[in-house]
Amino acid sequence: MAQTAQDALRRLTREGELYDKEGGGQVRCQACAHECRIAPGRTGICRTRFNRDGRLMVPYGYVAGLSVDPIEKKPFFHVLPGARTLSFGMLGCNFTCAFCQNWLSSQAPRDPQAGVEIQECGPQELAQRAKAAGAQVLVSTYNEPLITSEWAAEVFRTGRASGLRGAFVSNGHATRRVLEYLRPVTDFYKVDLKCFDPAKYREITGGDMRHVLRSIADLKELGYWVEVVTLVIPGWNDSDKELRALAAFLAGVSRDLPWHVTAYHQDYRMDEARATPAETLLRAAQIGKSEGLRFVYAGNLPGLLDGLEDTFCPGCGTRLIERRGFTVLANRIAQGNCPQCAAAIPGVWT
Repeated sequence: MAQTAQDALRRLTREGELYDKEGGGQVRCQACAHECRIAPGRTGICRTRFNRDGRLMVPYGYVAGLSVDPIEKKPFFHVLPGARTLSFGMLGCNFTCAFCQNWLSSQAPRDPQAGVEIQECGPQELAQRAKAAGAQVLVSTYNEPLITSEWAAEVFRTGRASGLRGAFVSNGHATRRVLEYLRPVTDFYKVDLKCFDPAKYREITGGDMRHVLRSIADLKELGYWVEVVTLVIPGWNDSDKELRALAAFLAGVSRDLPWHVTAYHQDYRMDEARATPAETLLRAAQIGKSEGLRFVYAGNLPGLLDGLEDTFCPGCGTRLIERRGFTVLANRIAQGNCPQCAAAIPGVWT
């Protein structure tokens, strides 16, 4: 980032809430599972949370991305079908994924080739924009929202007064403390589960897969609506063995947890892998269903996998929601139930 951008980001901060003070002016950040111990004048792994004279300063008062999107784009398929969201993001990430699809914003603090313009704003302005756009949900996304949790919570808290709900689109590398902190103002949480091999997870992200798995279980226990996405990358995480283990874990948390297997396209620093073919997503989806998951979806290849963008009743098989890409073509769910057999369909429908 240019020096002027760095100066602006140092200014657009406030003291955080998710940290503990330690001896010698050091602080221990609790916003993500890295739990960085940060000395005065230094930053955490994310390069955005920093120690100023024994206080942890965190991002506040700006956005680096702002867009009105359908909720299906996040993706949430069992939340308010067709609803508009106001999606906002900041800069930085606690991971360093070579295949990052949002690297211009997420890697800006550490990669000189990344960076986008920022826009100063306040929580009230974002809530007003959401209402003016007809949005029902505020979504913290684009970069890793855990590292900007205090800002997201303030935006969600302000939006809640206007009837807006809050959602995170996250890598899930969280602490229990941050999930409990967010829960009063956050309804929906999408987790990117990158693979199911601890060594590969650490190599590609710098994080620990065990924390992500624990967070998925914690999110369900705390009452969030949770959906999980796995970007399926040929030759990296697409073996039957790995997909089966991943799906079995999710089914062990809840068979009703929606799992989205999505197609990879070459981006950022991982250009050796080819784009994901439709047959790979079909195989992944079949594995998910064979392991007991009742709702498995395929994404990023609209129209190429018949039925894998749609929601079916697990009881009688009725096609309940028809989708193409991010567009809802038909929604037959009646007050959360199948109109054919009256079975309750897990999700947030109204």
